[in-house]
Amino acid sequence: MSPPVQSPVIATPCAAVQHGAVAARILRPPDVGVEWPTWMLVIVIYGAWLVLVHTYSSLPGWLSHPALVLVVAWHMSLQHELLHGHPTRSKAFNRLLGIFPMSAWYPYDIYRDSHLVHHRDEHLTTPGIDPECNYLQAHEFERLWKLQRAFRWFLRTALGRLLLGPVHTIPLVWASIVTGPLRRDFTYARTWVIHLALLIAMLWWVHRVSGISPLLYLFGIAYPALSVAMLRSFFEHRPAALPAHRVVINDAALPWRLLYLNNNYHAVHHDHPGVAWYRIPALYRNDRDGFLLRNNRFHVPGYCHLLWKYGLKPVDSPMHPGYEI
Repeated sequence: MSPPVQSPVIATPCAAVQHGAVAARILRPPDVGVEWPTWMLVIVIYGAWLVLVHTYSSLPGWLSHPALVLVVAWHMSLQHELLHGHPTRSKAFNRLLGIFPMSAWYPYDIYRDSHLVHHRDEHLTTPGIDPECNYLQAHEFERLWKLQRAFRWFLRTALGRLLLGPVHTIPLVWASIVTGPLRRDFTYARTWVIHLALLIAMLWWVHRVSGISPLLYLFGIAYPALSVAMLRSFFEHRPAALPAHRVVINDAALPWRLLYLNNNYHAVHHDHPGVAWYRIPALYRNDRDGFLLRNNRFHVPGYCHLLWKYGLKPVDSPMHPGYEI
């Protein structure tokens, strides 16, 4: 998952037209028949979560807890596939598969709408336009207090992204419960009602079945799962004059690729946003040099490389250099 790090998408007439055009392109994958790998993924992820919840108290904590965190993070990757039109062409049906609040913090509808706006590649990394932008305009950064600036620099490290990335993004999304109605914008009112009702019911059931308290689930499972999911998007985009140069190829190892459903090949995904996760590696292998030529060799040799090299060293500046779009 690349959760929105700015305010959630606000539906204006102009934005709705643009969003509709983007969604039409992204939610209409090639005719590939029944997507058995994605259906199996749905069964495995939900099945693993149910098994881990039911056996949580009987398994060793060193096994059950990390496993549950990883399954919840994996579910966020599944939600990304669902919003891109997999495993079915029905937006409504895919939504039913994705709204279960296993990952707790983000309503599916808000993530879907923000992410589709993010796929307007001409605006990638542009503060105030790209909902998943990790940068600030220079004048915005200069207005921050010293502690806020230090916080922004820390977020540009891999450790900062893991530890405090959710601290930064969660309040921005949840604030819309109040800020939306205050602006007389009720676009996501129904979304929040459904999400909160399902979340409360899920937390109650999980506590009853496994003994996991709501606070432990929210902050001991869903929070670190979001951290793991946010590592993928830590350096998948960078500011650049040309949109194609802003999207990374991360040659991650197999466990990472499976966890992130091949979205590490992010330039491939942005070039072919309607292609299912299990078809992306072949596209990359068949035109590796072409993808690296088109993205100006924006290449990372894996997530362990990012953790090792940029654990405490900022990967770049939190200030956007101000390229004209």
